Amino acid sequence: MILPFAREMRELDRQAIEEFGIPGMVLMENAGLGTVLMMERELGPAINGFALILVGPGNNGGDGLVIGRHLHQRGCEPVFVFLTPPEQLKGDAAGNLHIISRLGFPLHLLTTSATLPTLRELYQQQILGGRSCYALVDAIFGTGLTREISGHVAELIELINTESWAAAIPRIAVDIPSGLHADSGKVLGACISADHTATYGCAKAGQLMEQGTEVCGRLHVLDIGIPSAAFASLGIRQAAITAEELRRILKGIQRRKSSHKGSHGHLLVLAGSMGMTGAAILSVKGALRGGCGLISLCCPEDLDAIYEASFVEAMTIPLAASRSCIGMEDLAAIEQHLHGKQALVIGPGLGTAESTAELVLHLYGSVRIPMVVDADAINILARAGDHIPAPPGPRVFTPHPGEIARVLGTTIAHVQEDRIGAARAACQFLDQSAGQCTVILKGVGTVVASPDSQVWINTTGNPGMATAGMGDVLSGVVGALICQGLCHPEAARAAVYLHGLAGDLLFKTMGIGYIASEVADSLPQAIKLMNP
Repeated sequence: MILPFAREMRELDRQAIEEFGIPGMVLMENAGLGTVLMMERELGPAINGFALILVGPGNNGGDGLVIGRHLHQRGCEPVFVFLTPPEQLKGDAAGNLHIISRLGFPLHLLTTSATLPTLRELYQQQILGGRSCYALVDAIFGTGLTREISGHVAELIELINTESWAAAIPRIAVDIPSGLHADSGKVLGACISADHTATYGCAKAGQLMEQGTEVCGRLHVLDIGIPSAAFASLGIRQAAITAEELRRILKGIQRRKSSHKGSHGHLLVLAGSMGMTGAAILSVKGALRGGCGLISLCCPEDLDAIYEASFVEAMTIPLAASRSCIGMEDLAAIEQHLHGKQALVIGPGLGTAESTAELVLHLYGSVRIPMVVDADAINILARAGDHIPAPPGPRVFTPHPGEIARVLGTTIAHVQEDRIGAARAACQFLDQSAGQCTVILKGVGTVVASPDSQVWINTTGNPGMATAGMGDVLSGVVGALICQGLCHPEAARAAVYLHGLAGDLLFKTMGIGYIASEVADSLPQAIKLMNP
C-alpha cells in the first residue's frame, strides 16, 4: 500500500484532471459519495437524523458540501457551518456551493471566536426538533495544511474534542483530521480527534505515524477514480507494511518437512555486559522465537553462568580474555566463531567502554556477513562520526529516536518532526554509497528505510510496547529472519511487523503490563497468523 506525500497527492489530482480528463467535480463527487457510503456502513442509516458539516476554505470544504447533499438525499438534514466566508471558496468547491445554494440550504457562519456558541445552538435546535445527531463531519482542512492552526478554528477544535455534548457525536474526518500534518503525523497546534477518517485515493504517511495513529480513528481508504497509471508514473517511495506484504515475504522461508536446525541458519550474538545481561537474554529469546535454527552468544566468562541459567536452547561462548564486558582482547576468539554463521547481532547491552568501542568498529568494518547493529553499537558508531568505516556487508540498524539523533548530530525533537526524512538521512550517511544498509527507526509507525530512499511504515504495535527490552527482542528477530534466508531489507520489514503483531496479540488479551520476554514468546503465534 503506497503512501503518497501531500505534494504527490496534489500531482495525482492534477494528472487525473489535466492528463486523463477526469473533471475535478467528478473526483469531488466520488469522494463525497464514497464518504457517505462509508458512514452508512459504520453508523447505520442516516434517515431522520442531522449532521453538522464543518466547511473549510478549500477543496476539503467542497468535499463536505457533497457529503451534506448526499446525506440530504438519504433523509438526513445537513447543517452547513462555514468557518470562512462562503464566497471565498473557489473552483470545484465553489461549484458545489452553488449547487447547495440552489437547493436552498441555509448557510451558517462561524468565522470569529464570538460566534463559537453558534455550533451548540444549531445542535440544540435540531435536537429540540426531534432529530438525533447522526455525525459531525470535519471538512475544514485537508492534506495541504502545513501551518499551525490558531484563532477561532483552534478554539472550535478544542470545543469539539472536549465538550460533553460534542464528544458523544460520531466524528468523521474528510481525507484527514483537520490539524494533522499529512506527511509527518504531527499535530499542527490543534487537531480534530476523529472516530473515522475517510481518506481519498491512498492512505497518507502521517496517518500511520506518531499522533496520526491517535486522531484518525478507523482509517478507510476510498477509491475516488484516480487512474492507476497516474500512481505508476510518480514512483512513490513510501509504502505501508501490511499483512498482505508480510505473507508474500514469509513465503520465501516456508519450511520443508525435511528441514532440520541447520536448514534455518546459525546466528552469532555479541551482547550484554555487567548490569545489562537482560538485553542479551532478550535478543537471544527474540531470535529463538523468531525461528532461527541455532544461536550462539559470545559473553564475558564472568557472566556465562547467568546466561547458562537463563536459556537452554541457545549456546554460550565464554570469552576468557574479558571479564565484565566484551573488548578488543576477544577479537581472535570472536573471529573464530564467526565462521559458519549466517548473521551477527551486535550491541544490545554491550556497553561503550573504550576496548568495546574499538572492537565494534573493527568488526563493523571487516565482517562480511549481515550484521544487525543495535543499541550501544549504534552509539559507538555515532561517536565515530565521519570515521565510520564503510560496511563490507549488509547492515541493519535498529535505532530509537535518541540513537538516530546521535548518528545525525541533531536532536530527538528534530528527528520526530520528520521521521521519514531522518531515517532516510541516517541510511544514506551510514551506507556510504555501498547500497547495503537498512535503517529501522523505532517508534509509533516504525520507519524502515533503504539506501535507495524507499521507506516502509509499520502498521502493527501498540502503547503496551513502550517498556524496556522491546528493542532487544526486535534485534534478535531481525537476525533470525536473515539466518532463515530473507534478504536484509525484507527481514527488517518482516521483523518489525511480526514484533508489533506479537505485541498486539498480548495487548488484546492482557492490556498494558505485558513485558518484552512475553512478546518474544508470542512471536510463534504471530508468525502462524501470517504464515498458516
